[in-house]
Amino acid sequence: MDDDRSLRTLGLADAPRDHPLLYPGAWPSDSGLLDGDRLLPLDRLVYDDRVPVLAVGSNGCPGQLRYKMAEFGIVSPLPMVKARVTGLDVGVSAHVSRMGYVSASPFQAPGHVRELFLTWLDDEQLAVIDASEGVPAPKGHFGRAWLPAPDLQVELADGTVLPGAFAYVNRHGVLRNGTGAPRTHPGQRALLTELLVGSPRLRDLFGVTPEEFCARARADTGLCERGTLLFAEEKQVTASGLEGYLRVQPD
Repeated sequence: MDDDRSLRTLGLADAPRDHPLLYPGAWPSDSGLLDGDRLLPLDRLVYDDRVPVLAVGSNGCPGQLRYKMAEFGIVSPLPMVKARVTGLDVGVSAHVSRMGYVSASPFQAPGHVRELFLTWLDDEQLAVIDASEGVPAPKGHFGRAWLPAPDLQVELADGTVLPGAFAYVNRHGVLRNGTGAPRTHPGQRALLTELLVGSPRLRDLFGVTPEEFCARARADTGLCERGTLLFAEEKQVTASGLEGYLRVQPD
């Protein structure tokens, strides 16, 4: 029955934009076709007529994708394919989102292997996701970068290895860990707790708990901008190693 494949039944309906402490949101257990409020089985893993874009944050959450598409009246199905990705890891964006969270952003990690979702987007869907990431805006937080093989290896469950894929690279950089290397994203509540404990100035801006942080950030775009500047002022930011790819496009 279709109800058995509904996002609500599968536990995938909640969107981080409505529940920021759930960021990046629930990801599916396997590949599927997002069709309205349902996640259906796929009949193939490669879509040559679509653009492959890696999801490293909430774009891997069907509830968030559904919201983004519905906002622009886009109803076409969207394939989400689980992939084995070598060459990058998921870090922390060096900006505070007006959605109330600190989002994920990829960083270069040669030899590192992890599972991510590959979204195959048609032209309309790509335009929606680009806009949601700020790609067209002069001061947008992300650019869409083509990451080519062999620098990045994207292998699908059937053994297909792609010639590359797009990913959204943060124009501000990513947050660093104690050694100066990019830090990995541990989930929103753990991340905000760590950041607030480590920065009195951040607590002055956003409060002392993750709940306060989310509430204040969602209410004040200017405050988000101040938080973004604070990351840089406190020297918490480093390069992702992917910035150079923003100028590279597939053949």
